[in-house]
Amino acid sequence: MADRKPIASWLTDMDGVLIHEGVPIPGADAFIKKLRDSGKPFLVLTNNSIYTARDLHARLRRMGLDVPVENIWTSALATAKFLEDQRPGGTAYVIGEAGLTTALHDIGYVLTDHEPDYVVLGETRTYSFEAMTKAVRLIKGGARFIATNPDETGPSTEGPLPATGAVAALITKATGKKPYFAGKPNPLMMRTGLNAIGAHSETSAMIGDRMDTDVLAGLEAGMETYLVLTGLTTRKEIEQYPFRPSKIVDSIADLVDRV
Repeated sequence: MADRKPIASWLTDMDGVLIHEGVPIPGADAFIKKLRDSGKPFLVLTNNSIYTARDLHARLRRMGLDVPVENIWTSALATAKFLEDQRPGGTAYVIGEAGLTTALHDIGYVLTDHEPDYVVLGETRTYSFEAMTKAVRLIKGGARFIATNPDETGPSTEGPLPATGAVAALITKATGKKPYFAGKPNPLMMRTGLNAIGAHSETSAMIGDRMDTDVLAGLEAGMETYLVLTGLTTRKEIEQYPFRPSKIVDSIADLVDRV
């Protein structure tokens, strides 16, 4: 196998790689600083669609991680980019928070429950039965079903919470229609992110803490992949998958010198 080209740009997941339950993981600040000082293109990615990039910039900065707004890429932004390419100036019924609604407003979408082109499902801490019922009826009426990400649970200090993938499964059961997921592990999220920073997959690396989303998405997008053991996937679980990351490291601190 031919050697890969040197890494010229970096993509990294956020939760489990840079932060854990609102606390920076040791080495994350040094890694971000090294990236910024190097001038190499980079993105911090998250499948969470609740927050805007500006919100996440502020939240990370309070934790001591200074990530510019333009270096943050969310599943909401990937979803909006996908819809803008597919059907410019369309309409959507949205279940989600400001991260998703703002992204759709920014591409000129009209948010409506009257014969929308799409039902777009994202993350929210307040999923309502009324909203899910409306989504089911609109999809049965012909609206196309899109979801930001397939994660079935999300983290909280109290324990796991039902997330977009779980609610999508409920709507699929009621409608017989499966959604198109724009976020990881769909390599679309990686490719649109790479395009946003003018980077190429053959000279890019993806860092993540999950085999089933981060590593799989990076692999399918043609990138070098690094799995850190500070998040969900343990070393023992790696062997359960039919694919492997390019490299396994204990934490983001081990990658500072590789930038």
